[in-house]
Amino acid sequence: MTEEKKTTAKKTAAKTAAKKAAPVKKATAAKTTVKKETATKATAAAKTAVVANAKLSGAVYATGKRKDSVARVYLMPGKGNIVINGTPMTQYFKRPVLQMILVQPFGVTKRDGSYDVIAMVTGGGLSGQAGAVKHGISKALEKAEPDLRKALKVAGFLTRDSRVVERKHFGYHKARRSTQFSKR
Repeated sequence: MTEEKKTTAKKTAAKTAAKKAAPVKKATAAKTTVKKETATKATAAAKTAVVANAKLSGAVYATGKRKDSVARVYLMPGKGNIVINGTPMTQYFKRPVLQMILVQPFGVTKRDGSYDVIAMVTGGGLSGQAGAVKHGISKALEKAEPDLRKALKVAGFLTRDSRVVERKHFGYHKARRSTQFSKR
């Protein structure tokens, strides 16, 4: 019985030693891939850390939607910084029109520079994503301060814009575009 335990212990020790030795040989051959992997892991960890910090600091959460875009928005007291998918608003939405759309809820409620926003947006294009973040900010503002509901509702920011792209139909070029009329 004791001899069997000794032999199995030796085998497991040999296996672990072989496993430890093998990655060392691979690491010298592929240092660049290791650097890329650590860089991507670091950025992913930073994004999750931002979300974790938002959840821990008593942030208000809301979900906004527009077209095919869905935005998860965290609103917390701050200096007016808006971060979308880990990048500042001015870098993510470069068009001034889209930046203006994002800050509309703060302008209507006269809360410019009083809240920080962290948003994660997926799906759709830039216009739909901006609308989704605006919807999420509006819902989060309403949760944070229920008195603002009337101003946001009158401006139409709490209503989800249900317009989406119509599907292509059979026998048509697009959803409604038909073939060119031919008299003969």
